[in-house]
Amino acid sequence: MARIELYDTTLRDGAQSEDIAFTIDDKCLIATKLNQLGIDYIEAGWPGANPKDKRLFPKLRDLNLNYSKVIAFSSTCRPGNKPENDTMIKALVQAKPDGVTIVGKAWDVHVQGKGGLGCSPDENLHIITDTIAYLKQNFAIAFFDAEHFFDGFKANREYAKAVIKAAMSGGADRIILCDTNGGSLPCDIAMVIKEVKKETNCPPLGIHCHNDGDLAVANTLCAVENNIDHVQGTINGIGERCGNANLCSVIPNLSLKMEYQTLPESGLHLLTEVSHYVNDIANLSHNKHQPYVGEAAFAHKGGLHVSAVMDNPQTYEHIDPVLVGNKRRVLVSEQSGKSNIIYKAKEFNLDLTKNDTTAQALVKSIKDLEDCGFQFEGADASLELLIKRSMGEHMRFFKLKGFRVITEKRSEDTEPISEATIMIDVDGSVEHTAALGNGPVNALDNALRKALEKFYSRIEDVNLLDFKVRVISSKKGTESVVRVLIESGDKQNHWNTVGVSSNIIEASWMALVDSMDYKLYKDSQSFKE
Repeated sequence: MARIELYDTTLRDGAQSEDIAFTIDDKCLIATKLNQLGIDYIEAGWPGANPKDKRLFPKLRDLNLNYSKVIAFSSTCRPGNKPENDTMIKALVQAKPDGVTIVGKAWDVHVQGKGGLGCSPDENLHIITDTIAYLKQNFAIAFFDAEHFFDGFKANREYAKAVIKAAMSGGADRIILCDTNGGSLPCDIAMVIKEVKKETNCPPLGIHCHNDGDLAVANTLCAVENNIDHVQGTINGIGERCGNANLCSVIPNLSLKMEYQTLPESGLHLLTEVSHYVNDIANLSHNKHQPYVGEAAFAHKGGLHVSAVMDNPQTYEHIDPVLVGNKRRVLVSEQSGKSNIIYKAKEFNLDLTKNDTTAQALVKSIKDLEDCGFQFEGADASLELLIKRSMGEHMRFFKLKGFRVITEKRSEDTEPISEATIMIDVDGSVEHTAALGNGPVNALDNALRKALEKFYSRIEDVNLLDFKVRVISSKKGTESVVRVLIESGDKQNHWNTVGVSSNIIEASWMALVDSMDYKLYKDSQSFKE
């Protein structure tokens, strides 16, 4: 099985993405995870470009990565300078990485044009040769990024080929052809690579694609089809402008579809975990629709789809999600059939297969509720409680006898004060209490907790992690129906609940009740076990 080298530039090219600012600790954490995944080369940063990356490389050496090689990035030396006297190149050598990647201009517009190097085309070629030759004296690994190569080849193929030959003369271990503008089509990539291989006796080639035409993954795979065995990209495709080739798609396509060896045997199963890990470190929301590693990548909603997947997963899944560390999800909505309900019940360790009447009734109930504005796709806890109640296997741990919420603003210069009073019944014992809060929902939450803690001490473990309000239809203005989604958690688990009403307090109450009820239900199940 042929092998493809994987080169990750999340920490350098990915860090150029809008809204991303990695700290040194962030980079070390991600590098450790990439090493665990089994990436061959980690391009960690540009030590001559900023103080942070200069301080980074000693920290990376202390990690003692056992698989990945750490690469430092830099441009060629400046015109008129010798490499050994150039501050950028000196910083590169002082960083002591495992290897280096040097970027050089392969498009003559960037050599002589406005904002370019400001030197002659011939001098640029000498700079490339001399820089790589000097670095080969200091490092076992020296790669050359031929920047804007595909645009340069179209504009002046002879000069683009001369750039490759200059890098070869310097002793570059690999020459990476870069689609820096990200505008090439797969047919362009194939044509240029074939021409380069035919007209130059080049060393092993690599590919580096940006995603401005939404083709970075396709272009990378096309390059591999044309015998390039070194691919560059970033986790989740993060990067400047529209991003880079997404390694979370490139790797499984190469491994599972094209049958190349990429990651070590255990690495592919970590792909979804690494994808989420990098997003968390970067403080980015997870793209649930991202192929292979997104939450929705193997999610099924239509009743016919779910029925087919239950019989044969290949009917609607192009791979087994377990291979990339993901999982199948079945969603329940107004488009669901009985198969969806039975599948979800099985996830909750509930057996509905013996009670066809209950399953059919649940389908109707859920469709009616969704017609009123409920949505159970993101509220599994509310759904599980609904199924249990429909099966006659669950009664709420408390009953509401009444609540009242008051918000008072005493002057324009003071903050509003919210107070909630609540009365609940627990097995015939009535508790009546009150609490203040930062807004009416928080006051209601505090009052409910205060009342329940007298009977169920473990309620204090519950934290409200997220609170979302969605106006379902804005046509009625402030009379519109709203959907409230609450994410809660304790020391072990997270769960989501939903409530719907034209009254936001009532919708919030419904979601709060399900949240507390779910906690008590799960605790009771644990005690039984």
